[in-house]
Amino acid sequence: MNIGVFLLIEPFASVEVQLQRAKEMGFTHADITDTNAGGSMLGSAGFSPTISLDENPFEVRRLFEKYGIEPSTVCAHAMLLEPSNPGLFGTAEIMKAIKFAAAIGIKDVVTTETDPRSEWAHRLTYDQQIFTIAEKLYTPVRMATDYGIHLLLEPHGPVTDTIQGIRDVMNLLGNPESLGVNLDTGNSWLGGADPVEMARVFKDKIHHIHWKDLGEEWVEKRGTLYGCGFSTIALGDGVIDIAGVCEVLKDANVRGSTLEIIGSEDILKRSAAYLRSQGL
Repeated sequence: MNIGVFLLIEPFASVEVQLQRAKEMGFTHADITDTNAGGSMLGSAGFSPTISLDENPFEVRRLFEKYGIEPSTVCAHAMLLEPSNPGLFGTAEIMKAIKFAAAIGIKDVVTTETDPRSEWAHRLTYDQQIFTIAEKLYTPVRMATDYGIHLLLEPHGPVTDTIQGIRDVMNLLGNPESLGVNLDTGNSWLGGADPVEMARVFKDKIHHIHWKDLGEEWVEKRGTLYGCGFSTIALGDGVIDIAGVCEVLKDANVRGSTLEIIGSEDILKRSAAYLRSQGL
């Protein structure tokens, strides 16, 4: 299993600066961490590590190759519980991400529903949540099949933070081979799920992992938040059973993973070493 990093190592810095730092730390893989449709003012100015889905993907691959970094996934986290709106990251952007990834040989695109923001989304029943997520993913999933891409659901909202929620979305979409899971150890635990059990249930569907551990101070927040962005501690230093997840998945066909951790170089390196010590 490849162990990469998120390209958010340096604040207010370009993708190229992030790649340079990743190379200096000895990493050879990284997610395309932030994506946008159209142009980004801060991205164009070099103050944000974002990549436009309207960019020539081969230029992006050449930038990664310049620093000896292999892009692992394209992140396309969406607002799938919200009413359709061209101002929100949604179906159209996910479809762009699939085409972008396929053009340069990236096999996995990661998306999620995110927690409800609008009053309308907060009023949705569980069945309505499942329907609105699946409806927005119907065409992207079919496109992923045609392009040979896996579209991966990441635990990061009221539906995907549960095993049953992921199952129900998959079932409504017909359980296609192209629809899988990006296991996030921190998000799933924080949302109230057991990441070890989630790993067992979706073992054959997990194609990428976002690793993070969380400290004791997060225990009282468990079940109240949908995702926490990043961890600030090394894997193995927190309360999440990272070793248990490793035990379940060490013989699974998981291509890559990403340290969703911000902090010192030492924390990132110790986290990678911890995973290797667990047989990954």
